[in-house]
Amino acid sequence: MALLVPFPGGNQTMEWILLLLLPAACLQAGNSGRSNRERPLGVQQPARLSGVQGGSIEIPFSFSFSFPWELAKDPQMRILWRWQHYHGEFIYNSSSGFIHEHFKDRLILNWTQPQTSGVLRILDLKEKDQTVYFCQVCLNTKDGIQEWQSTDGTQLTITRVSTTMQSPSIITSAVTMAGLEDTEGQRNPSLVNLEATVGVVVATAVLITPVCVMMIFLWWKKR
Repeated sequence: MALLVPFPGGNQTMEWILLLLLPAACLQAGNSGRSNRERPLGVQQPARLSGVQGGSIEIPFSFSFSFPWELAKDPQMRILWRWQHYHGEFIYNSSSGFIHEHFKDRLILNWTQPQTSGVLRILDLKEKDQTVYFCQVCLNTKDGIQEWQSTDGTQLTITRVSTTMQSPSIITSAVTMAGLEDTEGQRNPSLVNLEATVGVVVATAVLITPVCVMMIFLWWKKR
């Protein structure tokens, strides 16, 4: 809005010239400020992360914004994720709950509006998960939908787990030892019965042997 300042002597021509020039100057200054602040929102992600196959990984992200657009009454802020390259397929959409088929039941977004930071968790890592991931932020303004995305993304490296097979003898030994440990302190009833039987036989033999010896001796003497 231009301010009309009266000049001494009532020079109205000069006043009208200033009135026409001031709005143009203000408009030019406004456009210059707008261009300097064009897309100032940035999405920050770690450059590299590594995970173990079969494990899980968390990709943290954060964003900050200071823009000339006026937010809509309901900004409906949304977090989306791409993979493989900057214009790659979307693998997650926080507003619709969309999850790429490859990541079915394996993606969890830990973020709620209006937080400016969060974490994308990938579960049960697979070899194919080794690629680049890009976070994108979208919101509604009175000038339309505005969106920003990380430029470099996060390069995820997957490490394979080396498994060493145990020999059958070691496994059998381990099972045998486990069985012995489980039954330690407990006696098998069949073994108890066998011990009792042996005891009776031994006691009977001890009693009968002297009698037999005596009878043999008497029989020999009589002859």
